[in-house]
Amino acid sequence: MTDADTPHVIWFDDLRRGDVPLVGGKNASLGEMVQTLTAKGISVPPGFATSAAAFRGFIASNGLEAPIADWLQRLEDGRMTLPEAGAAIRKAIIAGHWPEDLAAAIVENYRALGRRTGHDAPAVAVRSSATAEDLPEASFAGQQETFLNVRGEKALLATCRRCYASLFTDRAITYRRINGFEHDKVALSVGVQMMVRADTGGAGVMFSIDTETGFDKVVLINAAWGLGENVVQGSVSPDEYQVFKPLLEDRALKPIVHKTLGAKERKMIYAGAEGGETRNVPTARAERGRFVLNDDEILELARQACVIEDHYGCPMDMEWARDGDTGKLYIVQARPETVQSRAEAGKMLSYTVHEHGPEILRGLSVGGAVVNAPVCLIESAADIGKFRDGAILVTSITDPDWVPIMKRAAAIVTDSGGRTSHAAIVSRELGLPAIVGCGNATELLHDEQVVTVSCAEGDEGIVYDGTSDFSVEEIDLGAAPQTHTKIMLNMANPAAAFRWWRLPAEGVGLARMEFVISNAIKVHPLALIRFDQIRDEAVREEIEDLTRGYGDKPDYFVDKLARGLARIAAVAWPKPVIVRMSDFKTNEYAGLLGGAQFEPHEENPMIGFRGASRYYSPDYEDGFALECAAMAKLRNEMGFSNVVVMIPFVRTLDEADRVLEVMARAGLERGRDGLEVFVMCEVPSNVILAEGFARRFDGFSIGSNDLTQLTLGVDRDSGKLADLFRERDEAVMWMIRHVIDAAGKAGVKVGLCGQAPSNDPEFARLLVAAGIDSISVTPDSFLAVKGHVAAAEGNG
Repeated sequence: MTDADTPHVIWFDDLRRGDVPLVGGKNASLGEMVQTLTAKGISVPPGFATSAAAFRGFIASNGLEAPIADWLQRLEDGRMTLPEAGAAIRKAIIAGHWPEDLAAAIVENYRALGRRTGHDAPAVAVRSSATAEDLPEASFAGQQETFLNVRGEKALLATCRRCYASLFTDRAITYRRINGFEHDKVALSVGVQMMVRADTGGAGVMFSIDTETGFDKVVLINAAWGLGENVVQGSVSPDEYQVFKPLLEDRALKPIVHKTLGAKERKMIYAGAEGGETRNVPTARAERGRFVLNDDEILELARQACVIEDHYGCPMDMEWARDGDTGKLYIVQARPETVQSRAEAGKMLSYTVHEHGPEILRGLSVGGAVVNAPVCLIESAADIGKFRDGAILVTSITDPDWVPIMKRAAAIVTDSGGRTSHAAIVSRELGLPAIVGCGNATELLHDEQVVTVSCAEGDEGIVYDGTSDFSVEEIDLGAAPQTHTKIMLNMANPAAAFRWWRLPAEGVGLARMEFVISNAIKVHPLALIRFDQIRDEAVREEIEDLTRGYGDKPDYFVDKLARGLARIAAVAWPKPVIVRMSDFKTNEYAGLLGGAQFEPHEENPMIGFRGASRYYSPDYEDGFALECAAMAKLRNEMGFSNVVVMIPFVRTLDEADRVLEVMARAGLERGRDGLEVFVMCEVPSNVILAEGFARRFDGFSIGSNDLTQLTLGVDRDSGKLADLFRERDEAVMWMIRHVIDAAGKAGVKVGLCGQAPSNDPEFARLLVAAGIDSISVTPDSFLAVKGHVAAAEGNG
C-alpha cells in the first residue's frame, strides 16, 4: 500500500501487530489487543492512530524534508551541536500548518471518539508511536513524547504537532544514531486514546517476567496514585507486587508472593477541568500509608499479564491504569520485554562481596553486579556535561535526556524510582548495576567519594563506603552432571532466591525461617501480639512504622513471613521446599524489636531454650502459632502445597508429640492436605531413637554442624577447638550412617543440609556410599557438589 492509498486515521479496532510500518509499534500493539484480546478480558481504552503516511504528508506539505536533512547533516559534520539541530527541527515542525484533509480527519475521528465515550470534548492521551520502536530487538521507550489530559479540537491538533516534533528530541536523534536507524526511514504515528481517570485512581507498569533475574514464573507490578507518568519517569517510589503465575488459574488461591509499600511521594493529577495540563501534588499521608491496589486487583492485573504474554508468545512490558470513577482496570500499552528475554540462558555470573566498608544506604537493586568507583553527583540535567567517564552517576531521577552519560557510567544511584522506572530500564538495557529509590543518595554521597555499589545481595542494593573486595564466578548451567542422589539448595534470603531459578536443583532442602523474621519482619512475634505491653516508646514507634498498612499487628508477621517464604517456594515449584520453623537462640530473639522484654537470659543459648522446646512452652506458644498461621497461609491460601514443614532441635520423643499436637491445633496437621513434617537430626538422641522419630515424621534432615558439635562436645564457634570440629570424624560418620540406615528401614526420606559436602569431596563420597537420599547446599556451591556426587556415584 502506497502513502496515497493509506488513510490518514485508523481506529485501533482495525489494527494488528503487523501494522508497525503503518502506525508504529505502540499503536500496532494497542490494535492487536483490541482486536484479539478484548474477548479474553483485556480492556484497552478506545482510540485511533494517525498513519505514518500522514506524518510524511505533513512534512512534505510544509516543505520540511530538505531542511531537516540539512540540519541533520550539519550535526554529522560538526557544524551544529545536537541541541541546536534538534531545536531547529522541532521549531520548524511545531510551526507547520496542517493539510486540510489531515486536520479534518483528526477532528472528525476525535468527535467520533466523543460520541463513542459519551463526551462532547473527551479528554485524551496523545502518544507518539515511531515505526521502529517497541520491537523485541530495539526498545525506544521514552524516546518520544506522551501528552495527557488533552481536551478540545484545537488543543488536540497542537499536541499532535508536538508529537511529530518529538521524533527529533535530542535523545531520539541520539538513540537512532547509536542503533543505526536512518532518520528519514523512521516516521511517527500519533495515538489518540480515551483518558482513563487514573488521576483519581492509580496507574503503573507491569512485566510478565522478573526484570532482574529473568525468572519467568512471576509478574512484577509497580503502582502509584494518580497518572502513571511518575512511575515511568521514576519520580516516585511505587508500591511493588509480585505474583506467581502457575497458581493463578485457581481463583480460590492468592499467590501474591511479594508486597512492598512504596513512598509514593507525589501524584500526577489533572490541572483543571478544561484539560490541557497535568500537575504533581504531594500525596496525602493516608495514601502513602496504604497500598494502591488490593489483592483482587493485583491478581486481576497479573492474570491480564499472562493472557497478553501468552498471546504475544514472549515476555511483555505493559502499562496499566485504574479508573478512579469506575474502578475498572485498563491496559494502556504493551510491548515486548527486551532485556531478560534475550539474555543467554546457559550461563550466569555470580558476584560475591567478601570484605566491605560501612554501609551508607540502600535502595532497590537493578542488575546483579558489583562496582567500585568514585561518585559523580549530578543534581540537574543542566550539569550533565560535568559527568566523568567510569564514575558512579548519583542523581535524584533520570529521564531519556540522560542516556548519553548513563552509557558512560560504571553504575547508577537515584533518590527516586522503582524497578520499572526510566533509570532502571535503561540501566538494565546497558547492563549496568543500579540502585534506585534510595530516598537520600544525593544527601549522603558526595562528589569523588569512592564507594561500592552492590546489587548482588538480593532485592536491596547496598552502597558501601570505600572499595570492597568481591569476586565474580561464571556459572555454566550446562555443566551440571546427572546424579541419582538429589542435590537441593539451602536458601535463607527470599530477596535473592530468584537469582538461582535456572539451577537444575531438586528443590530446596533447607529454607531458614529466621532469616525472613530478622530481615523482613524485624519484630519479635510476642511484641506484636502483646503490643500494649511494650514499655519502650522508641520501640513502639518503630513497630508502628513497620506495621503501617496492617490493621492488626500480628497480621503483619503472618503476611510478611508467608510472602517471604513464598518467593523461595516459587523458585522450586513444584519440587519440595523444606521450611525449618524458627531456630533462634534466646539471645538472637532478644535482638529483635521488642524481644528483650520477652526473652530470658541464658548462659549457654546454644543448648538452651531453642527449637521445639519453645513451640509448646507458654512462654512462646503464641508466637509459634503465628509461625504456623504463616505456613498455613503459604500452603492453603497462596497454594504452595510443595512446602514441607521441618522442626529443629527436637530432644525427645515426648517433645516431638507435643509439638505435633500444637501444630495440629494451629491448622498444620501432618498428613492433612498432603502436609509432610520433617525433623532435624542434630541431637544425638535423634540418632539413638531414630526408629521412634521415623514413626512421627516423614523425613530427617541431618544438621551436620549441630550433630558434630553435640557428638564431639566441641563448640562449633571455638577457634581453639577448630581442629577437632570435623564432620568426617569417625564418631560423627557413625551417627550419620546409623540414621540413614534407620530412615531407609522405616521408609522415610533422609537428607543432609550443610556446607561440608562442597568443601570436602571425600565427605560427599561417604554420604553417597551411606545411601543418603539428598544433599542440600548453598547455591554457589551447587555445581561443585553435583560434580563431587557424580564422581562418587561413578566410583560406586
